[in-house]
Amino acid sequence: MSSPWIEAVRSVALNVPDLAQAETFYTEVWRLSVAHRGEQAICLRGTGSDHHLLALHAGGPVPQIRQVTLRARSLDALHAVAEAVPRAGGTLLSPIGPLRDDPAGGTGLTLRDPHGRVIQVVHGDARGEDTGPQRDQPARLTHVVLNSHAVDDTQRFLTEALGFTLADRTVAIAFMNCNHDHHTLAVGVADNDALNHIAFLMPDADSVMRGGGRMKDAGHPIEWGPGRHGPGNNLFNYFIDPFGIVIEYTAEVEQVDDSYVPRGPAEWKWPPGRVDQWGISPPPGATLKEAQRRVLFAPMP
Repeated sequence: MSSPWIEAVRSVALNVPDLAQAETFYTEVWRLSVAHRGEQAICLRGTGSDHHLLALHAGGPVPQIRQVTLRARSLDALHAVAEAVPRAGGTLLSPIGPLRDDPAGGTGLTLRDPHGRVIQVVHGDARGEDTGPQRDQPARLTHVVLNSHAVDDTQRFLTEALGFTLADRTVAIAFMNCNHDHHTLAVGVADNDALNHIAFLMPDADSVMRGGGRMKDAGHPIEWGPGRHGPGNNLFNYFIDPFGIVIEYTAEVEQVDDSYVPRGPAEWKWPPGRVDQWGISPPPGATLKEAQRRVLFAPMP
């Protein structure tokens, strides 16, 4: 099921209203560490080898998503994406070249899909030391969910421009695959094109639960969870950060290969009153659902 061009999701760049507050939250509570600090931005990493998982920029009064960064499998793959994007209806915002404004460096391009989502694709970016699983600390990003007012169109673009394949489709989400993780990008059925949430991979179930307790102690209650999803089979706890951005601790993401058979909405149905495999958590409430439609892509200059 793997994409011939895209290896993984590396990072997400966000505008936040208060950079100092964001650093405090994401280092002391969410448990990332600073990989790079600039005058108007910081990059935060996990325990894996990715240079950073979040790039946080000083922004205006509301949070915004700047871009999602994906890692290309090779330089040839990067060129293949550059050729495929216009055919799929997207726009190349920057051609292939050195990413001098990215602290991780590398060679890359930036594209915009037909609905305004901005995606950077990079190859040869710097890596850090993978320290291995660390108790109660995120290792890497596992997936990003983006809302779409035209899910079929967005699914087609991800397939044609980036080589993603459909892993599963429910009534609410199209789960798109590029590697052994069940999904890397997912497209939420919505009347908007906002950031739905960012999922951080924890080393184990205990860390997902401990993270929930730590967030609760810091005044950020679990908005949905704990539970185990259907598609992806992953454990989850969802939260809202200090600025209204939805973030997830997850673990035990299902690993898939070419033998995996996608299932459709008719096959992904829960008994009445359930929204996950376990059925112990109430459904996501209005606060979470509102947050999942609030963070829009920043307008391009």
